[in-house]
Amino acid sequence: MRASYTFNVTPSLPPRLERLRELALNLRWSWDHETIALFRRLDGGLWEETGHNPVLLLGKIRQEKLEAASRDEAFLAHMDRVCRSLDEYMAEGGWYAGAHDDVEGLKVAYFSAEFGLTECLPIYSGGLGILAGDHLKSASDLGVPLVGVGLLYQEGYFRQYLNADGWQQERYEDNDFFNMPVTLEKHADGKAVKIEVRYPGRAVTARIWRIQVGRVPLFLLDTNVPENSPDDRAIAGRLYGGDIEMRLKQEILLGIGGVHALAALGIEANTYHMNEGHSAFMALERIRRVMEEKGAPFADARELTSAGNVFTTHTPVPAGNDRFPPDLFLKYVSHYADALGLSEKELLALGRERPEDDNEPFCMTVLALKLAAKRNGVSKLHGRVSRRMWRSVWPDLPEDEIPIDSITNGVHFRSWISKDLADLYDRYLGPKWMEDPTDRWIWDSVENIPREELWRTHERRRERLVAFARGRLKEQVVQRGGSRAEIRAADEALDPEALTIGFARRFATYKRADLILRDTERLAKILCDRERPVQLIFAGKAHPRDNHGKELLRKIVHLIRGKELRKRVVFLEDYDVSVARYLVQGVDVWLNTPRRLLEASGTSGMKASANGAINVSILDGWWWEAYSPEAGWRVGNDEDYDDRDYQDTVESNALYDMLEQEIVPMFYKRDSNGLPTKWISLMKSATRLLCPAYNTNRMVHDYTEKFYLPCYFNWKDLGEEEMARAKLLAQWKKLLRSAWREVTVKDVTVENGTELRVGGRLEVLARVALGSIPPSDVAVEVYHGQLNALGEIVEGRPTRMEWREQDGDGGHVFRGYVPCIASGRNGFAVRVVPTHQDFGRCYEPGLIAWK
Repeated sequence: MRASYTFNVTPSLPPRLERLRELALNLRWSWDHETIALFRRLDGGLWEETGHNPVLLLGKIRQEKLEAASRDEAFLAHMDRVCRSLDEYMAEGGWYAGAHDDVEGLKVAYFSAEFGLTECLPIYSGGLGILAGDHLKSASDLGVPLVGVGLLYQEGYFRQYLNADGWQQERYEDNDFFNMPVTLEKHADGKAVKIEVRYPGRAVTARIWRIQVGRVPLFLLDTNVPENSPDDRAIAGRLYGGDIEMRLKQEILLGIGGVHALAALGIEANTYHMNEGHSAFMALERIRRVMEEKGAPFADARELTSAGNVFTTHTPVPAGNDRFPPDLFLKYVSHYADALGLSEKELLALGRERPEDDNEPFCMTVLALKLAAKRNGVSKLHGRVSRRMWRSVWPDLPEDEIPIDSITNGVHFRSWISKDLADLYDRYLGPKWMEDPTDRWIWDSVENIPREELWRTHERRRERLVAFARGRLKEQVVQRGGSRAEIRAADEALDPEALTIGFARRFATYKRADLILRDTERLAKILCDRERPVQLIFAGKAHPRDNHGKELLRKIVHLIRGKELRKRVVFLEDYDVSVARYLVQGVDVWLNTPRRLLEASGTSGMKASANGAINVSILDGWWWEAYSPEAGWRVGNDEDYDDRDYQDTVESNALYDMLEQEIVPMFYKRDSNGLPTKWISLMKSATRLLCPAYNTNRMVHDYTEKFYLPCYFNWKDLGEEEMARAKLLAQWKKLLRSAWREVTVKDVTVENGTELRVGGRLEVLARVALGSIPPSDVAVEVYHGQLNALGEIVEGRPTRMEWREQDGDGGHVFRGYVPCIASGRNGFAVRVVPTHQDFGRCYEPGLIAWK
């Protein structure tokens, strides 16, 4: 029976406790141990029962407990202290206000399909969402003027459980937004703020919710409203749920609806960050709005809006990027062709690597690449992989010059470091480790922490992890109807003093969760050594449609249920932020074994290292640039084998050798006080080396300095005086495209021979035909470097040539020099690229000529 009327009931707080509501609705509590302790103090059992949800806790707690707390002087003093801390935090400007007090007007809109902020907001699936949540938290800490935009999913991501055979099952639970730390955005008259997004044959209505993340607001769209049909109410139903058509509907809502939402809220963002390609339709809607508001043609509006767009790609394999069949794309988005003054073919070309191919699907990543001014991968190695993946978008550029940069991911320390270790850092590093975790001098003070204090703190956290794991295992056994013997076995699983290895991430086959299980006989000898026991804790979810991942998970569960491994290896179901926190804070070793070049970054290892765990990882993602013998261990080298089975054998054996010969002996070698001195030294050096670099404060600082501010200034310059410079830039590019067929490098001559010494230079003359394009609009360059066995230039670099004279045939002579830096076989080519006195070098597809 559906309700005829709805109303909302809020907790009845005594006046003295009224500010608890405010504390609950600002997610700063999720990274402030004192605020969490305050809510635990109200009712510790209920805090756990509600999944660490302070809003639900306040709604379910007995009124007499609230009344008692309102008269408890100690509780009130604690609450007042927490409130003062929040007030001070909200009033401060942060790093940005001090570093850029002369900048007015920057407003960044950060779009992401998922945000992993805390376990009581299950609107994330894994690393992408956790990274987005940590990005907002550090933007808040740094005071960067940023707002988040996403979707509020009615069911979020699935809850995981395993059946008796070990096969993953999915359970979806409704999110009760009115009992979560979110608030509905309303007009002054109390009515919800709503927007409409165009879909085939109808408009879909969405309301807007706010999550306050410290100083940063996050706005989320929800289509579960009475105005919509049942099918449309489900658009924001499940994260990554449904078929490809549902994915397209969700990405329209996120990208286009997200821009509508900011406008409805009166937020004038000027720099837009697309976290992965899911939100790339935002770029089309920005262009449409400028065309409508300014009366500008598509080309002018594209130059203006693209100047303010940032795009981060996270996916190192082509199959992981969203692509839509042309017919399906046009069914939903063809009206943008009319709105933008384009043909359907021209609209589709914006999302195609090969625009002339009418059968190529529309790719969201390509759309984002083409309509962004700044683009990046999420580690140095991933930047290289991305440039290789997307070189077809810039077919005439050498791979090293593909305009995709890299900013390595990080993690938000205050969200992940345990309270007892944070207290230790406070005592020996001072409070600045939280305020400015990028300061290397601060982390050098880790060496001042007494060995015994550090080790005892770590041991307590391992004990907590084991206690948590046993409790979770018992729940799992009871849920699937296990026997009493199985329940008793859960109580005996794991050893709080044993070397503990954690492996927790999405169960995709390329992550190779089973690499360490490849030789179970050899592994059993390592794990079951009575004098030096080792134990493994696995966690992670397979995507609901990834049967290969589910089969891998099932295979692992069957292996660890064997008699030999049962007490030493466990799998914790329903991996989420809470489970992750216990793991990264309690394990001794964090294991990561992806197939090389398929891990874009990986941030779980960063969380573990901040907590004193040692990384043991394949050289991929962040570990490729972070690894040193003082920071942890590497599995294998940079080798890649065509035979994957052989590679798995080589790397699993290397892992076993490392465990047997280095890791286990180091952990169990104790001094007269029972301390593993070499292990503790490794913990300290890893913390000292890794923490300053692999945190989101450094990451958001890099985005701000390298991307946000340059984009903002460029957007501002192009938009001044009725878009005068944007119009000039669009006109200039149009003239270049129409005349570029006349550009050729007619001939190249070398003036001083082909045998030179290191330190010398090769003089080069080039005769270039430019047609109607003036020499000031191009850069003629010598692209030079050492040659590989195939005669290809490796890691080339351009050197600009100078205009010398005009020849008798209407061409132009340019002279340049190639520096002889290294001995061996070198080579060069001459190229022409557009350049503008105001806009610099222009890497436009199709606008480059080589000889």
